[in-house]
Amino acid sequence: MKKFVILGAMTVAGLSAGAAAAATLDDVKARGKLNCGVTTGLVGFAAPDANGEWQGFDVAICRAVAAAVLSDPNAIEFVPTTGKTRFTALSSGEVDMLARNTTWTLSRDADLKFEFVGTNYYDGQGFMVPKALDVSSAKELDGATICVQTGTTTELNLADYFRKNNMEYEPVPIETNAEGQQQYLAGACDAYTTDMSGLASTRATFEAPGDHVLLPEIISKEPLAPLVRHGDSEWGDVVRWTLNALIAAEELGITSANINELSAEAGDAPEVNRILGTEGNLGEMLGLDNEWAKRAIMAGGNYGEIFEKNIGENSPIGLARGLNAQWTDGGLMYAPPLR
Repeated sequence: MKKFVILGAMTVAGLSAGAAAAATLDDVKARGKLNCGVTTGLVGFAAPDANGEWQGFDVAICRAVAAAVLSDPNAIEFVPTTGKTRFTALSSGEVDMLARNTTWTLSRDADLKFEFVGTNYYDGQGFMVPKALDVSSAKELDGATICVQTGTTTELNLADYFRKNNMEYEPVPIETNAEGQQQYLAGACDAYTTDMSGLASTRATFEAPGDHVLLPEIISKEPLAPLVRHGDSEWGDVVRWTLNALIAAEELGITSANINELSAEAGDAPEVNRILGTEGNLGEMLGLDNEWAKRAIMAGGNYGEIFEKNIGENSPIGLARGLNAQWTDGGLMYAPPLR
């Protein structure tokens, strides 16, 4: 009898978990709109343009998911979040996912109960200083005032770095990148610290970018990743495999320019056919139709196209691919097989 009670309880728990897992995908479909949490404004990653339209690397991930699920990359409500408000927005259900320079850590995964779906940008924390300060290394910042966003891994890494190097500093707490930029330019702090990509983005908006230097030290590993809630496995799979489809598309040579031609040909490359929905039933496995990945890629291009357009070397941000190159080019970008 005891065995049946235990099995019954496990069955109920399993059914409850299954219902929770299906909830977000069903909600997004019923709502006809994806609520995507982004940063309050980081040019190249997520920021409104002159027409008020959100643009950027992280924004493109949101649009790809909306295209995959809703067949419309513009069926999105972008919800700006700070380092402090982002996790509450996700856990409360205000947003369906976060795509905003958030570092994947053990505590955020296990303690805060979030599910990171895969790294979309490998980053590291650094420092920016005015060129006039005549500093060439972070180890020369003993006693400096440093602008740092609260509620972030940046804040913790900063404390660890200075402690490890037996140096002192005075933090100047900020809530948003816009506030950090304002404080830094006003001279309220000697240095600004955040992810190197964020520093490059911020510097690109200055009137005289050349008057500011990014110091060479990288003091942390910052794998930035989109995330969803724990217990949301079905929805997590949709976001995860949308990201994987964008990465795989670059490796396989599927671009926004040739995708329609490749779809029409249905050639002899099985993985290309599976991604484009002309072979197999991958979409059905995700609760979507078979052209989900094709729409995701068409929304803004493959991973490489998204990178180059928004933050690449020919953009105002000017970031090299580095670790974010495909694994075939010496980077870390690697999608599991779509099969």
